[in-house]
Amino acid sequence: MKDSVSANAGKFLDPHVTADGSARAHVALTNPQTLWFNTGTLCNITCANCYIESSPENDRLVYITEAEVVDYLDQLTARNWGVTEIAFTGGEPFMNPEMIAMARAALSRGYAVLILTNAMRPMMRRRVLDGLRALVRDYGDKLTLRISVDHWSADHHDTERGTGAFDKTLEGMRWLRDAGVRMAVAGRTMWHETEAESRAGYAALYEREGFDIDAGNPGMTVLFPEMDAAVEVPEITSACWGILNKSPDSVMCASSRMVVKRKGAARPAVLACTLLPYEPEFELGETLEEAERDVALNHPHCAKFCVLGGASCSA
Repeated sequence: MKDSVSANAGKFLDPHVTADGSARAHVALTNPQTLWFNTGTLCNITCANCYIESSPENDRLVYITEAEVVDYLDQLTARNWGVTEIAFTGGEPFMNPEMIAMARAALSRGYAVLILTNAMRPMMRRRVLDGLRALVRDYGDKLTLRISVDHWSADHHDTERGTGAFDKTLEGMRWLRDAGVRMAVAGRTMWHETEAESRAGYAALYEREGFDIDAGNPGMTVLFPEMDAAVEVPEITSACWGILNKSPDSVMCASSRMVVKRKGAARPAVLACTLLPYEPEFELGETLEEAERDVALNHPHCAKFCVLGGASCSA
């Protein structure tokens, strides 16, 4: 991923003011709905443009454990956040040997669980498939797997993920379909298509494969803008909310936090959001109590992806 310094020189330096001296926008945790866990940055594939740089070699974020997840679930109860969804991302979550146990720990407390996956070989191991069957048997539609399908065509998808990746993902999705696992899809808006064209392409794919996924529902077919840090973006000032007619409550860091375990760290840490796992200023502390403070929108992703792009990682 390209460096953002040249494109945004002089910007995003001060958490309190923008380059022109205006008050920088901040977002409070006003309505926590989703607590994310990064299961580790290891992945079975290396994508052309992965925002977290996941790969078979990247272990900068190591596997989080069931015991550590349970500790944060206990903190949710103690802090009375009102969270309704526990979500897991990676890397590839099914690389983590405790993924099924972590999902069960959250489901058993009544949370909806969202797992982001490429539905490829790590998910297709017998132990994992048996675990997914058991979770669906016990919790039904409280479990959702969001599958990364970058484009509805094999050509574009494989450009990002490697030759044959599309067919392997479809194989996994067919298994999930037949097992009755609730599915959603995450795609990208980088193909010079209108949103309507993109959703029509996904709808045709779902119909052809018999996937019970709504292509028109932005929560079930999520189309993410690209996060190229080399692209120049404006800084978000406190005045922007009125100019854009947008509420800070609509931005992702108003409703979610993410827990990660850094390589060599004794304990996990809580981050402001899922998009900035390596930026130290977006690390809020080790506990949910520490993570209740405001977040300064002091990164290009805050502007392009969340405020101007209007994207959200939750269902």
